[in-house]
Amino acid sequence: MTKAETLTITAILPKVTHGRGSYLWDTTGKQYIDGSGGPAVYCLGHAHPEVNAAITAQLGQIAHGYRYNFSTDALEELTEIIRAHTGGSLREMVYVTGGSEAVESCLKIALQYQTAIGQKSRRRFISRERSWHGNTLGALGVSGFAERTTAYEGAFIPSIKLSPANAYRPIEGATPETAGQACAAELETAILHHGADTIAAFIFEPVVGAAGGCVPAPDGYAKRIREICDRHGVLMIADEVMCGAGRTGPWRALARDGVEPDIMSVAKGLAGGYMPLGAAICTTRIWDAIRTKDGAFGTGHTFTGHTAACAAGVAVQNIIAREGLLARVTANESRLKSWLAEALHGVEAVGDIRGRGHFICTELVADRDSKQPFPAARQLALKIRAAAMQNGLICYPVSGNVDGTNGDIVILAPPYNCTDAELTEITDKTAVSIRQVLQSEGLA
Repeated sequence: MTKAETLTITAILPKVTHGRGSYLWDTTGKQYIDGSGGPAVYCLGHAHPEVNAAITAQLGQIAHGYRYNFSTDALEELTEIIRAHTGGSLREMVYVTGGSEAVESCLKIALQYQTAIGQKSRRRFISRERSWHGNTLGALGVSGFAERTTAYEGAFIPSIKLSPANAYRPIEGATPETAGQACAAELETAILHHGADTIAAFIFEPVVGAAGGCVPAPDGYAKRIREICDRHGVLMIADEVMCGAGRTGPWRALARDGVEPDIMSVAKGLAGGYMPLGAAICTTRIWDAIRTKDGAFGTGHTFTGHTAACAAGVAVQNIIAREGLLARVTANESRLKSWLAEALHGVEAVGDIRGRGHFICTELVADRDSKQPFPAARQLALKIRAAAMQNGLICYPVSGNVDGTNGDIVILAPPYNCTDAELTEITDKTAVSIRQVLQSEGLA
C-alpha cells in the first residue's frame, strides 16, 4: 500500500451525528454497529437516557466541585460502589480523567509508598513487551509497543522489559501449559539481577489489550508473580484500564485469576465514555503508609473527582449492577468465541480466537503451524478496519502484536447490554470484513 493510500484509509473519516444503543449514524445517514465499543469504552452503548439524565441533573446543581475544596455526593457514592466491586483491601483511590492518567497515578503512588517506608532506592519499574499502558510519558515508558513508543524513546523513565506472557506464543523453551510459570520465573530473575532494593513495582495487564490482542494471563501466572512480588518487596500494579470494570466478566479482571494487586488502574468502562473518568486504586496497606508519612496522595489533578464525571460513573455502574450485566458478559464469552469461529470457518489465516468476556480477539497469521505473521507492509489491520467501516461495523484492528511491527489482530469489545441479534450481527460483519480483505489481497 502506498503512503497516499494509507492516508486515504486513516485520514478521511466520516462525521458522526448521533448514537443510540449499539448503533451510530454519520452525516450521510449510514448506520454502524459498534462492535468494539469504540476503543473498548462504550460498555452501555450510546445515549442511554438514564446516564444522560444523571449527568444533566448533576450539571443543573454543579458541574465540578474542586476536590481539594469539597467532597461531593457523586464522588462519595462512586467510591463506595468501587469498594464494593473490588472487595478485599482495595479501598483507597485517586480519580482522574482517563486511563493514561490512571496509570501515571499508579506509578506515582508506588514511588510515594516506597519513599514513605524508607525504600527510596526503589525507583525502577518492571513491565512487559507487548503491553500498552497509555500516552503520558510515564505510561509510555512502561509500555512495550514499539509502534506507539518509538517516537518518544529517550525521554522516558525507562522500565525493565520482560517477555510477553502469552500462551499462544510462549517464550522460548516453554509450552502453552508452562508459559505462565516460565514468564513468572523471568520476573524473579530480573528482580534478582537488577537488585530487589532498586525495584518499586511490576506493572502488567491481566488481559493484554491493544498491544497483544486480548491475551489473558496464562494459567498460574498471576498467582506466581504475586508470590514473587511479595517475597522481594516489589509492588504489583494491575493495569485494568481496558480489561477492567466488567469488560472481561468480573469487575476486576484479575479476580478471575484469584489475585489482588497492591495498586490498580481502571478507566474506560468506569463511566462508559459518557464522561472522561478513571481511577488509581490501592490497598489500605499502601494508603496507611502514605497517610502516616505524607498525609495525602501526592498525585492529583485539577479535575480529580470531577463531579459530573463521577455522577456519570455512578449511573453507569448502577445500571450494570441492576441489569446483571457482569454475569451476562461472563456467559457470553464462550458464545462469542464459538460464533466468531463458525463465521470464520475455513479461513486458514485465522491463527487464534481468544479473550475473556466481551473482550475477544482474532489473530491472523500467514502460517498456522509456525504462527508466522503477515508482513507489516501489507497493512492488513488498516484494510480490515476500512472494510468493516464500509460494511457498517466498528471494530478495533491493530497491527504489531507479534513483535511491535508485524502481526494483525481484530478486537471485538461490544457493549455489555448488546442483544443476541446485535452480537450475531457484529460477529458476522467481522467475518465478512476479514474474508473480503484476505480475498482482495490474494490470501484466501
